[in-house]
Amino acid sequence: MQLSQALRFTGAGAVFTQPPRLAFVGAGGKTTAMFTLASQLKQGYESVFVTTTTHLGTAQSGLADRHVIVERSADLPTTPPQGVVLFTGPEGGDGRLAGLDTKTLESLLELADRHRIPLLIEADGSRLRPLKAPAGHEPAMPGFVDTAVVVAGLSGLGKPLTENWVHRPEFFGRLAGLDEGQQITPPALVQVLTHPQGGLKGIPAAARRVLLLNQADSDALREEGEQIAQMCLGDYAAAVVSALTLPSPGGRGEKGGSLRAERSNLIVSSIHEPTAIILLAAGASTRFGRPKQLIDWQGQPLVRHVAALALSAEVQRIRVVVGAYQAEVRQALEGLPVEIVENPDWREGQAASVRAGIQGLPMETGGALFMLVDQPQVPTSLLKSLVELHAERLTPLTAPLCQGRRANPVLFDRTTFPDLLTLRGDTGGRQLFASPRQYEVSWLPWEDESLLWDMDTEEDYRRFIRKDNK
Repeated sequence: MQLSQALRFTGAGAVFTQPPRLAFVGAGGKTTAMFTLASQLKQGYESVFVTTTTHLGTAQSGLADRHVIVERSADLPTTPPQGVVLFTGPEGGDGRLAGLDTKTLESLLELADRHRIPLLIEADGSRLRPLKAPAGHEPAMPGFVDTAVVVAGLSGLGKPLTENWVHRPEFFGRLAGLDEGQQITPPALVQVLTHPQGGLKGIPAAARRVLLLNQADSDALREEGEQIAQMCLGDYAAAVVSALTLPSPGGRGEKGGSLRAERSNLIVSSIHEPTAIILLAAGASTRFGRPKQLIDWQGQPLVRHVAALALSAEVQRIRVVVGAYQAEVRQALEGLPVEIVENPDWREGQAASVRAGIQGLPMETGGALFMLVDQPQVPTSLLKSLVELHAERLTPLTAPLCQGRRANPVLFDRTTFPDLLTLRGDTGGRQLFASPRQYEVSWLPWEDESLLWDMDTEEDYRRFIRKDNK
């Protein structure tokens, strides 16, 4: 997956279609990430502007297609150059290029607005360390930024809190509760990344916050990165786990080289966003003959058992849609940390419950996994596998494939939500598999044929019981 896809600017999962005004802060590869993103955005825009409000290494100017040195606003071009265009102040004699002052940056923003051009900004420094904590004057992030990407290098995990691994270790230690020389652990890093004086410092209130956990160069670091990502959701709208490297500038020498971000040196392993499980439990069970939600399953009401399955998946939000028998279903769910959503139109059929489940979800929700109340046989491992596969691919639909047939439950990416809200009648999200939009599907092979079973009659119920007792 490309970084631009993970940030939802391009690809099947794109939801942000305006040219971004995006700032990178932190350590562990933010310059690499910024130029990689710029190169990918170039596929959809004639120009992409890159700049800094602090400093940039002189050699890094070779990562742009063009480098424009600006000493005052009047030096900005009236017609934007094409490609990835780096704007900086002059070189200061210390191997670093100066950032733009406030007035010049505002003029650059006006130029970008006029021509619908993405603007990417590096807003602090890290001295090439994998981790850092901001100083009092950092970050230098403009108020117009709509997305802030906070970068942290996972190679710093397990290392001692020293200047060799952390830029400003004294600030980092204060936020993390570590003394100099102590080992940097995932919980300590989480504490810094989610602290208002740490990773969250200086981000405009309206800006979308994204965490980029870079340098996941091994299975162990990738796994730790995914755990940290889950712990940080809530403070961040999304968390990306990645290993980003840049090829050597080529073709025109160090200063004139052009960025070539090919798949072989750009790896985004997963994108983590808040996921909701929506349990549909509003039906009248007319074919079954009695409230299916309330039948006994392992000594408890079926709806409570299936809700507990949903909770075991450890997603950020569980919603149970109720309609018929709602008082009894609410009572059956008492004490469980689930959100109960009433569907006043339950007589219409399943589509109304799908709409009720989607409506009111927080804007940052990345996907919704729909479960049916009469599927007590769904294992936790399947729920987690569907969430993980969606995190790796970000495809609109993620579903189990059993004996060559689509099975439930199905995970719907946020890009499908508008279509889900148009559903009508006694049908669910399966309509989207045959949608004229031809949504891409990620199939998860699954061997257990009971995923294909329905519990519509008492005989079906007894069959489920017999399988469960084996």
